[in-house]
Amino acid sequence: MSECSNKSGCSSSCNSCSSNSCEGCSSAKKKENEFLIEPAPQSNIKKIIGVVSGKGGVGKSFVTSILASEMSRRGHRTAVLDGDITGPSMGKVFGISEKATGNGNLIYPAVTKSGIQVISANMLLDNDEQPIIWRGPMVAGILKQFYQEVYWEDVDFMFMDMPPGTSDVPLTAFQSIPLDGIVVVTSPQDLVSMVVEKAIIMAEMMNVKVLGLVENMSYVECDCCKERNYVFGESHIQEVADKYNLPVLARIPLRSNQAKCSDAGNVEDLIVEEIKDTCDIIEKL
Repeated sequence: MSECSNKSGCSSSCNSCSSNSCEGCSSAKKKENEFLIEPAPQSNIKKIIGVVSGKGGVGKSFVTSILASEMSRRGHRTAVLDGDITGPSMGKVFGISEKATGNGNLIYPAVTKSGIQVISANMLLDNDEQPIIWRGPMVAGILKQFYQEVYWEDVDFMFMDMPPGTSDVPLTAFQSIPLDGIVVVTSPQDLVSMVVEKAIIMAEMMNVKVLGLVENMSYVECDCCKERNYVFGESHIQEVADKYNLPVLARIPLRSNQAKCSDAGNVEDLIVEEIKDTCDIIEKL
């Protein structure tokens, strides 16, 4: 945390200070924000929510897509920036097959059937099966390009499917894009709980607000009798939440219709009741 050089009547915490007259605070804030980039002048984005995980495979992209779909159903103009450049999935789950177009200056996002604006790396490739074999700086560059060079039209809430982990690409996202908050996605396994703590600590180091935790794949729910089977064992999410004084926003079970809708490109048709409290909190930002 930045320390203020002006000690007269100062708490020494620049991050919590609203003063613009204090020379120490002003210079500290300027230094902290020097990596932030801005979208194109034609774009308008009100709030940006990052969806993060300490590792891959916990359903971060699925949570991103159902959050965006629910907020769209509530009447908000919603967008999804697929920041998982080497593992893009947003085009598939939203049923987008067309490639990105532009006017020479800006890239146009695809628009889903419910009006969600989406940009994903697969929209730049000749075919969806083509792998993206790039080094970190190139991946980070595309991530920033998606924010700066895409025409985002009157977006109320943008959901950014963040790259997994805590390496250079997630660091670029945290430092370059002005996130209003993040949702941390985990699963019940003890190993994942350990890794998710790294994501929480990274966000705190980057002075990014953690809205809370979402546990995906909490249990398997039978389609017929609704019986719960805890295939990943005992959940540890509440322990992690208590340790960092964070709320558990949702516990999402595994249901057969979730995979079917995502695979068919119909994730917008999927209503996940467990995610609605999370959207209530996001609406209040």
